[in-house]
Amino acid sequence: MDLQNYLKANSYPGRGILLGKIEDYAVIAYFIMGRSVNSRNRIFEECADGIRTKAFEESKMTDPSLIIYYPYRVHADKHIITNGDQTDTIFEYIKKGKTFEEALETRTFEPDAPNFTPRISGMVQGDKAVLSILKKDSEDTARNFYRFTLQKGEGKLIHTYESDGDPLPSFTGEPRSFAIGGSLKEFSDYLWESLHCDNKVSLLVKKIAKDGTVETIITNKNAR
Repeated sequence: MDLQNYLKANSYPGRGILLGKIEDYAVIAYFIMGRSVNSRNRIFEECADGIRTKAFEESKMTDPSLIIYYPYRVHADKHIITNGDQTDTIFEYIKKGKTFEEALETRTFEPDAPNFTPRISGMVQGDKAVLSILKKDSEDTARNFYRFTLQKGEGKLIHTYESDGDPLPSFTGEPRSFAIGGSLKEFSDYLWESLHCDNKVSLLVKKIAKDGTVETIITNKNAR
């Protein structure tokens, strides 16, 4: 499938994680979208211990829960990316020698009825990757994990919502595969242009070379 056409056809996929490989380096991409003033009032900010979300205008922030968190953290050669504070849960478990799956067995979907937004998470270590989605299943949590080897020219995408709606319908099926390529800047621009102009908020794209060198591009709709 064509990634840009796929994203342009969906006005509200919510938050999305893409893990893939371009040439000989791994790529991580994470985007956030918003419909409310509170959700749209955010930026990504790089800091010493990862990437965090931050209010663009503090006076407009009405509820920081579920929207202020670290989407990206790294421990040794393990790069963690999620759509919520489960980033910290995974990070702490990995530090203790435990697994990605063990960490997420302690978490569930977000408590934002009636949407019950899924928690999506990913991790890259060398050429190995894993994606996960935790969704509401009746009164329980369905925990799905997808482990795979990164393939050159391919990215796997998972996002929180299948489409716009009220309530928002959760993502269905397995992560979707797309052809990816270009320089880091070209790929970042390509993704940003693919997202709905009114609903997109921020995009993070990371390039991880074989020697561990990391390059980052952050695009924020709110910019001073």
